[in-house]
Amino acid sequence: MTPFNGFTDSETFTPLPDSFIRLLGEMDDLAEVKVTLYAIWRIEHLDGPFRALCQTDFTEAGPLSGMEAGAIALGLEKAVSRGTLIRAAHGSDVFYFLNSPRGRAAAESFSKGDWRASARIMQGAPFERPNLFKLYEENIGPLTPLIADALKDAEDEYSAGWIEEALEIAVKNNKRNWRYVEAILKRWKEEGRAKKQDRTDAQESSRRYTEGEFSEYFKRD
Repeated sequence: MTPFNGFTDSETFTPLPDSFIRLLGEMDDLAEVKVTLYAIWRIEHLDGPFRALCQTDFTEAGPLSGMEAGAIALGLEKAVSRGTLIRAAHGSDVFYFLNSPRGRAAAESFSKGDWRASARIMQGAPFERPNLFKLYEENIGPLTPLIADALKDAEDEYSAGWIEEALEIAVKNNKRNWRYVEAILKRWKEEGRAKKQDRTDAQESSRRYTEGEFSEYFKRD
């Protein structure tokens, strides 16, 4: 066994449903655990509106390369039987969906032959707003302990809408650091900002942050 060097602060983390952790005590087959974990991770990181996996996504997957095809097939069967994954077919096409509200609706549409409706469901169904840590990692960079503490303080002081918009401005201006985002939030609070800026003012807002009172942050890495 090759020793593991440990997790780093430069990698992303995939959220696991609490109900899956509770199911671990009932799973007695390692193949089922592996394919279910892989499905959760892979579907979470898929691009595009249609988020489902076919058989070859499992059998040709790097993380499952140590498993035989028969073991993967058995793990999928058990996951489908347990209900963590949904297998939907239309003609000769077979895909696996997560058994979530969005996944169930998409699987039903797919099984009826409506690929477009299934894709729309996967893309536009109501979902829980990403937490601040995930937003930061996706838009700014790796999450360090110091940044995590700063984000927790920001959640207590500012609204989620303010933080999301400040992150968006930082990304648009290609200034991906927390000091810049925090400077925007502090100024909004000082000015008594009451609502999100109108989208038509985006160009003027960009000039203000790049050339005005926040320009000093463009000199920081």
